[in-house]
Amino acid sequence: MEDRSLCSSESVVEGSRDVWSSEPSLATSADHLVVMVNGILGRTTDWKYAAEQFVKELPDKVFVHCSERNVSILTLDGVDVMGERLAEEVLEVIRSKPNMRKISFVAHSVGGLVARYAIGRLYRPPEKGSMKDSCNEENKESPVGTIGGLEAMNFIAVATPHLGSRGNKQVPFLLGVPAFEKVASCVIHFIFRRTGRHLFLTDDDEGKPPLLKRMIEDYGDLYFMSALRSFKRRFAYSNVDYDHIVGWRTSSIRRQSELANWKDTVNEKYTHVVYEEHCKACSDAEQYDILEDNNSDKIEEELVTGLSRVSWEKVDVSFRNSKNRFASHTIIQVKDHITQIEGADVIQHMIDHFLL
Repeated sequence: MEDRSLCSSESVVEGSRDVWSSEPSLATSADHLVVMVNGILGRTTDWKYAAEQFVKELPDKVFVHCSERNVSILTLDGVDVMGERLAEEVLEVIRSKPNMRKISFVAHSVGGLVARYAIGRLYRPPEKGSMKDSCNEENKESPVGTIGGLEAMNFIAVATPHLGSRGNKQVPFLLGVPAFEKVASCVIHFIFRRTGRHLFLTDDDEGKPPLLKRMIEDYGDLYFMSALRSFKRRFAYSNVDYDHIVGWRTSSIRRQSELANWKDTVNEKYTHVVYEEHCKACSDAEQYDILEDNNSDKIEEELVTGLSRVSWEKVDVSFRNSKNRFASHTIIQVKDHITQIEGADVIQHMIDHFLL
């Protein structure tokens, strides 16, 4: 019978859900803040199962905060607006938990983009006089900045559309039909408002580049890439098939030619993990030239190139043998612990590879 005495939770920051060990001695020793972020039209309880598993396995190490500053229709306000809200929410949690020393993010779907925006706002550069030039590649010897004053540890994005959702089969339910994709890019803002514009890169705020393009560099007073680089490890969990919302390429930050070849594998511990790859940071010179003959491809190439300037642990997942495989987009995070428990091995994989 499941032991329910290990975890406690309460509403602390405007309804957000905090999860920690109910054993006082363990709870007070936890110094690692784990922020979990839901996706579009999501709720704070979307990460309930994962939050409880993290605390049960790491009771004296982590304090989990499930954000609720961006839920339901608030997720349609745009990646930037949500990112600002999340950044302020995280600062409130840090102020309320002065014993926190480290920070990690676990984010699903659009929440991964929101988290990337938020860390760009939360990033604090190293002290002057100690900074070394690390703009072109990761350098373990160079001091790095912090996220809200905390040491950045793990950035985990799950089924996140890092390359956006425009064209090139990035939204599988459009079947890769160019006409459908073109129509979608024209009407998406009627359904998903500013968030839709950001995902399809049709936003044009005062003549600025699309937000996702701005987020592959340090832009203005937002340190998007410096913040991402400050994390010791970055993970991209992706569904290789049956995710009809976010395609494999965009969630795994790969070009079409880089998609992994895999066959049905037998992994007793992580049944649904079919491929793992460590991608080292690449300089611009090591990457492909930007394609000039197709605007969509050019934008996608710019995003891949920009995000590949930092290393990624890429974890490919498949629920093709599941009865609920068409719900892969949410099974991968176990949004419902009763009907989607098949994704539990993916959550276990996150915990087992979590850098403390």
